[in-house]
Amino acid sequence: MLLATAAFRRGPSCASSAASYRLRSSPRFFSAAATTSGDDDKSDGDDATDASPAAVDDATTADTTTVSSDAIDSSETSDVPPITVTPPDKPSDSASSTTTTEQPGWLNTIAMRPSEVTEQLDRHIVGQSSAKRAVAIAMRNRWRRRQLPPHLLKEVTPRNVLMIGPTGCGKTEVARRMAKLSDAPFLKVEATKFTEVGYHGRDVDQIVRDLMDVSMALTKKRQMERLREEAKLLVEDRILDLLVGPEFSGTKGQRESFRGMLEEGLLENQELEIDVPENLGAAAGKDGDGTVLAFGGDSNSMSAQAIADMMKKLGTMGGNRGGRGGGPPVDKKKMPISEAREVILEIEIEKMLEKLDLKKEAVAAAEESGIVFIDEIDKICSSKDFNSKSADASAEGVQRDLLPLVEGTTISTKYGNVNTDYMLFIASGAFHAVKPSDMLPELQGRLPIRVELNGLTEDDLYKILTEPEANLVVQQIALIKTEGVELTFDDDALREIAKLAAHLNRTVENIGARRLHTVMERIMEEISFQAAEMDSGEEVTVTKALVKERLSDIMLASDLSKYIL
Repeated sequence: MLLATAAFRRGPSCASSAASYRLRSSPRFFSAAATTSGDDDKSDGDDATDASPAAVDDATTADTTTVSSDAIDSSETSDVPPITVTPPDKPSDSASSTTTTEQPGWLNTIAMRPSEVTEQLDRHIVGQSSAKRAVAIAMRNRWRRRQLPPHLLKEVTPRNVLMIGPTGCGKTEVARRMAKLSDAPFLKVEATKFTEVGYHGRDVDQIVRDLMDVSMALTKKRQMERLREEAKLLVEDRILDLLVGPEFSGTKGQRESFRGMLEEGLLENQELEIDVPENLGAAAGKDGDGTVLAFGGDSNSMSAQAIADMMKKLGTMGGNRGGRGGGPPVDKKKMPISEAREVILEIEIEKMLEKLDLKKEAVAAAEESGIVFIDEIDKICSSKDFNSKSADASAEGVQRDLLPLVEGTTISTKYGNVNTDYMLFIASGAFHAVKPSDMLPELQGRLPIRVELNGLTEDDLYKILTEPEANLVVQQIALIKTEGVELTFDDDALREIAKLAAHLNRTVENIGARRLHTVMERIMEEISFQAAEMDSGEEVTVTKALVKERLSDIMLASDLSKYIL
């Protein structure tokens, strides 16, 4: 069988079928420009009875009502248009309560009600209801802002949050779970990683550049999923182009016979030679980051991007591996049709993505929906009790650099200028050695919402062992089960573990829930070591007596430690 290695070219039938598919699959969106969440006080009280955003349809725009403009100052009523509110439908029985909103250049995000956010956080985090509520309200307000009319949209800025609580109480875990719930660009950073401008290290502008990388990857992933079905229609035609040549080359009868064999699966093991771009599947596009990093540069800086563009041009001018028309370098690979389908699908999706302005969409997504979680912010504070200045490059200088970032400024990135006016910043810290008042007053003012998290009690530690879906007990049982051994914990044993962990937190050092890892690993050390030699189906039970036996030496050491100078 003679194989043709013709390059991918779209035949007329392919283009027409793709165009008709786009017309058939046009999405339906809830118009955000013509709607609003209404009065803030009413919205806060009616979160539990709001309609499911997924149930909102374009047809509801006919039932709009107009809010009375009595609340608007009489001197401004002539300039300010009335606010139009769309009454939502009744909640649906579906478990999904998400909505898709669309405005030019904005990211389509998943919006959840505050009660649903706290419900999801309760599945993994014990207690700390005040922190969960603050985070849930902040996330919901991001969605509410998008429903405002244009004249009010620019005036509403996010209310940044400062979470205060001892180590190990769940501050960072709230951020981790937030990232999984939010479909918006989300970045978690450690404040101690940054240094003051002028010192060797990372300055705070890198936060926005890293957020842009996240936003670009998220935007590309979402667009790839949207285009995947459309690209699947073209894969079969591309395979036939490689087998018998383009559709308009006069081989229609042979092409149809091959199509029939392809649909029946008779050609799955037939090999094809495909031109695969070297950067196929790159997370953030074709920016040549590897070339820049090879010279020791930072791929996020504008100068590094200029170097990457220059190297790309030099490569396409002098190299013989480039694609046709000065395209990116390609590798010729032979593979069976069963494997080539996914590769060809990725190539077609990449071609479609080239027609989209991903950078513009990613920048808009980061600006309007970006969330930055700054952890360990207390570590860049110095106490004001002593009249001395710290020479640490990661101390107050970093706070001063954070001020314009949190307040709103423009940062230059390789994707373009990014404005931080509407980004949401959530900071957290234990504040053991310092107080929140030791922060710069300007930075305190930029974090207006303060939430205090409580230390964990013995009952909280017991709930952490039993209530979360993937708690430590479930993890240990699953790990030992891989050896064919059934592990069980008595309830008295779990109570004793929580009691000893709370005692160690009080007498040695309070490290919160992380103490449970120390205690659990000490108890499981001997069982984990011997599990591989146990018979399949053997049962092991952790009792209260076993817990006391394994932790007796730790308790004795903790009693004597206070006498050691």
